[in-house]
Amino acid sequence: MRRKDFLYLAVFGLVLFMLGNWLLPVTDPVESNYTQTAKEMIAAGDYMSPRIFGNYWYDKPILFYLELIAAFKMFGMTDFAARFFPAVFAVAGILVTYAFAAKLYSRNVGIFAAVLLATTVEYWYLGHAIITDMTLFLTVSLTLISFYRGYETDKPVYYYLAFAAAAVAVLTKGPIGLALPGLVILVFLAWQRALRMLLNIHMLGGLVLFFAIVCLWYLPMYQLHGSDFINTFLGVHNVLRATVPEHPRNSVWYYYLMVFAVGFFPWSFVIVPVFFKKLFTRQLHLPSGDKERFLMIWALAVFAAFEVMASKYTTYTFPYMMPLAILMAKYFLSHEKMFWRMAKGMSAFYIVMVMTVVPFVTQGHSGKDLASLLRANSTADAVVLTYGVRYPVSIPYYSGRTPKRLVATDADIEKERPQKMSWTATNIMPFMAVSDMDLSEDTIIVTNKDSREKLGDEVPGFWEEIGSDSEYIVYKLVPNHDDGRVDRAERKNDTPYGTIIQRLSGKMN
Repeated sequence: MRRKDFLYLAVFGLVLFMLGNWLLPVTDPVESNYTQTAKEMIAAGDYMSPRIFGNYWYDKPILFYLELIAAFKMFGMTDFAARFFPAVFAVAGILVTYAFAAKLYSRNVGIFAAVLLATTVEYWYLGHAIITDMTLFLTVSLTLISFYRGYETDKPVYYYLAFAAAAVAVLTKGPIGLALPGLVILVFLAWQRALRMLLNIHMLGGLVLFFAIVCLWYLPMYQLHGSDFINTFLGVHNVLRATVPEHPRNSVWYYYLMVFAVGFFPWSFVIVPVFFKKLFTRQLHLPSGDKERFLMIWALAVFAAFEVMASKYTTYTFPYMMPLAILMAKYFLSHEKMFWRMAKGMSAFYIVMVMTVVPFVTQGHSGKDLASLLRANSTADAVVLTYGVRYPVSIPYYSGRTPKRLVATDADIEKERPQKMSWTATNIMPFMAVSDMDLSEDTIIVTNKDSREKLGDEVPGFWEEIGSDSEYIVYKLVPNHDDGRVDRAERKNDTPYGTIIQRLSGKMN
């Protein structure tokens, strides 16, 4: 290892993961949950209990919210700030990959592994995404690297570092931060016939350190919120997620094989044919050395763990990318020219994309422009409603106006409200029934093209289209309009939007 290598890789990572972040707005449906929660925690002056829409929110532990809060304190509540720590941890991840691979094999393997990892599609994406996965990737990787260094050297300090890193992982995403590296370690020690290591006094001491760290947050949260915290955080967001698919369409056996092919692009398009060629020519062999065994078990255990879980997400298997990148780097050492052509080409591609195409893509999945429209066309006290669309949390984040989710009746509200051990537990946004609408108030409805006709049948009042984007259409209530019948789609062409004035005549319940 050389210090210059760390410097060059850090600069490379900063360019790859920081450049253009100020151009990328916060998107729905996931990123905005994190930013809105951090925003409300800052407003409340409460840095212990995550909250959203005025309700306590037990979706994820505290660490990622604290990262966002720290970034907002340093840079203001900007898009760059929201993406700052995922980028920082992405850079740290490639530096750790370099250091570990160089320690295991050689400096060249370290460089190749770090560059390969950084230029995969999934790693590049998660280096920009406002979600917990990059922090989890780094902390789980440090847990396993520290354990293996302890196994190799028999130095107790590494075991304590492993448990400390696992504790931070648990503060990032919950029990999986210990369970996942624990599974890898257990399988590795069983293969090595060294399970007695689990009774090592320093392993037990590390476990004590682990509980001391996680109790800094979990214990106060239980004291503050009791069974609500346990039932929602552990029950819904851990047990339910593992046993009941949140998105059943993803529950197919080949889901993570597709994630691997796309996530490891472009390198997977080289490695997969090589793998099958060796498989069919019987050149594949079980790893014989400790290093190869550990890396292979690390990758396969992560894959298998999430394969058996009911809920499947594209980012769940992300922690297997470091060991696979190291193993792939060994192959590319003998194909150096091809490697550097691909690495340079992908790096240039990412830079061009983040400065041109990606801002438009993220804009299409963000309510940032709609938030500006709402501020310009309504007072701070206006009633903002959403109808027939997935609740866009980016709108309250950017506008400061919190929409209510409009449903037909009070019974529908009760049906949608959070229930124990149900995916409705995530429905903590405010609701309103059609029967509770006050047509004398300044009111705006956000809907989409698919729901516009249904809205016209079910919601009373006269409405004027004031704006739209690729996903949403925004209507404003027209006050004191003649209550006589008008055509539902009486179009006027005297505004940039092609204004629609409609009588959305429905039945009040």
